[in-house]
Amino acid sequence: MKYIISWTVPQSTFNAAVARFLETGGAPPKGVTMLGRWHGMDSRGFAVSESTDAKAMYEWVAQWADVLQLTVTPCVEDADAGAVMASLPRR
Repeated sequence: MKYIISWTVPQSTFNAAVARFLETGGAPPKGVTMLGRWHGMDSRGFAVSESTDAKAMYEWVAQWADVLQLTVTPCVEDADAGAVMASLPRR
C-alpha cells in the first residue's frame, strides 16, 4: 500500500526537527520504502511511501510525532481509482 505523509514543522520545534533530520536523514525503518519526499519553503512538506507493514509505518511516524504535525493518508494510483470509479453506479 502507498501512503501520502504530510507534515508541518511548528516554529516551536523547528530547531529540534532540523537537528534530527540532519543527524538521521529521516530515513524510514525497515519495511517502509520512501518513494519521494519534498520540502516546502513554508515549513510544510510531504512524502510518498510504500509498505505492507502498518506497524513499520506507525514506527516511522512515531519517530517524528514530537517535532512534526503529521497526517498519513493511504492512497491508490490512478488506474486503481479509475477502476473503482468505473464500477460505481451511474447517477
